[in-house]
Amino acid sequence: MGRGSVRKPDPSLDLSQHLWHMDRLPRPWKAEQVFPQPGPVEVDVGCGKGMFLLQAALEHPERNYLGIEKQYNFAAYSAARVAKRQLPNARVVAGDALWVFREVFPDESLAAVHVYFPDPWWKKRHRKRRVMVEPFLRDVERTLRPGGALHFWTDVKEYFDETLQLLAQVTRLQGPVPVEERPARHDLDYHTNYERKARLAGKPVYRSLFFKPQESA
Repeated sequence: MGRGSVRKPDPSLDLSQHLWHMDRLPRPWKAEQVFPQPGPVEVDVGCGKGMFLLQAALEHPERNYLGIEKQYNFAAYSAARVAKRQLPNARVVAGDALWVFREVFPDESLAAVHVYFPDPWWKKRHRKRRVMVEPFLRDVERTLRPGGALHFWTDVKEYFDETLQLLAQVTRLQGPVPVEERPARHDLDYHTNYERKARLAGKPVYRSLFFKPQESA
């Protein structure tokens, strides 16, 4: 499924606090320089149009959510959605998530990582562009604090199976814990736009949850 297009943000809307370029992130990482309030940080990798980011920030004001989106127009659109509501606990980074994990986040700094419907890059020669590759998964394990969670959903069975196998091979994350599908209460009651499209089309969605052990082996 293609990503489609998004509207440009209202030019009168101030995005300076909600939209960050990855080079602007503090190094070394200090969450208090990004979020005005204390709280655990969760990262939404490839946040797209920001459906999950927005709903999570609204439902859990005590937690901070950082969306990372490579396509600038989608990053700006997501930032505009949270800026309109002046949410202090949601920020969007325009840039490469793999670079941010590798270069910015220190060990045990994140409470959760969310990866929902990443691009499957169908062609074999393009597989190296996938986000769920060994270096990234190792960085997820490294940056999660003990007890922290990795959420991975996709509608591509082959991608799902390969990723779960890779997680078992290169990390000590515990899982997968199955995640049950819940009925939508209304037309927009979905984690992401991709989940909505898949379920309305009658396609299966593969969901998994992993946890970092409380103590290192």
